[in-house]
Parts: sequence; structure tokens; C-alpha cells
Amino acid sequence: MSSPNSTTYFSKHIFFCLNERSNGESSCAKFNAQEAFDHCKNLVKQAGLAGAGQVRVNKAGCLDRCAGGPVAVVYPEGVWYSYVDNNDITEIVESHLKNNQVVNRLLLDPTVGR
Repeated sequence: MSSPNSTTYFSKHIFFCLNERSNGESSCAKFNAQEAFDHCKNLVKQAGLAGAGQVRVNKAGCLDRCAGGPVAVVYPEGVWYSYVDNNDITEIVESHLKNNQVVNRLLLDPTVGR
């Protein structure tokens, strides 16, 4: 991974939508998003990918892509993922966060919104 410089502190961020809607509408929290976030954070730490110049795992509120939930997005690439379980999260960490290879089978259709 790269070291921090004057324009970026982390080389990648992965944001997990953890939004929960109380009105009965679909939301990522209803699909174990917190568990996926925790799993990702643990894997990133275990792999030695956490910290300055590397990867940051972040919580997010609504990312406005509810119809594809649960969702996560990796920046700076702007790659949106929809996942089902911790196996998918493991694949995202190993392939994308560690080896810079997008996991095509988990890509969120660009037309999916709220």
C-alpha cells in the first residue's frame, strides 16, 4: 500500500450503509449490515491493511441505493457493491482492498437507486 501524502491519508475507504428505517421501508440494517461492517473491519486489521496510507473501514448512514441493499462503496474508485454474507465481504477484502481487483459478481447495477 502507499504511504500517506499531502492529498490523501488513506489509500482506500470502504463505507458500509448501516441505515435503519423505522417506517417499514427496506434498509441495509435489516440485512445484517452491522455484522458485515464488523467482519470487514476485523479482516482489514488481521491482514495488516488498516492505518495511515492503507484502508479505512467506515460506517455510513443512508447511501441512497436502498433497492440494492445491503451496499458498500469503495473510494477513491467509487466501486459499489451489494453483498449477501460474510463470504462476500471476505472476497471484497481479499480481492479489492488487498489486491486492487474489483469483484465483478458483487457489483451493484449502476441504475439501482432508492
